[in-house]
Amino acid sequence: METIDNRKMVIINSFEEYSMYLGKELGISNWHKIDQEQINKFADATLDHQWIHTDEEKAKREGPFGGTIAHGYLTLALIPYLWKQIVDVRNIKMEINYGIESFKFGQPVLVDNEVQLKAKLNTITNLRGVTKVIIEATLMIKNQPKPAYTGNVVFLYHFV
Repeated sequence: METIDNRKMVIINSFEEYSMYLGKELGISNWHKIDQEQINKFADATLDHQWIHTDEEKAKREGPFGGTIAHGYLTLALIPYLWKQIVDVRNIKMEINYGIESFKFGQPVLVDNEVQLKAKLNTITNLRGVTKVIIEATLMIKNQPKPAYTGNVVFLYHFV
């Protein structure tokens, strides 16, 4: 299977297949543009209407970035969407977003920036039939040397 811009998507059918990627980069998602509409919808959903995110005029006039920025949690909330562009885990009864660990924000994502997720399999464990993986997630910002964040995402899979 290929992603929208012809990157090869990793297809995983079992614990054994997942294990072959231990310590390796799994791939990179497509670019996703974060526009003001998405930021505003996230602000509405989370009741976080801090002006640095939603008041375009004030952010241009008084903010340190020359405009609004995406909520840090908005960029984290994109992980499942972007992850599904990198890996297709098949033959599962259930997939659970189990946790996030050690996330560090490197720089803000400005309105209309494009971001992409880079993923690497750090650990994989068989917990009596449930597969636990820890994915190193890095959110890159187009044309920026520093990532928006790095950290670990924990997923649980119950293969059939």
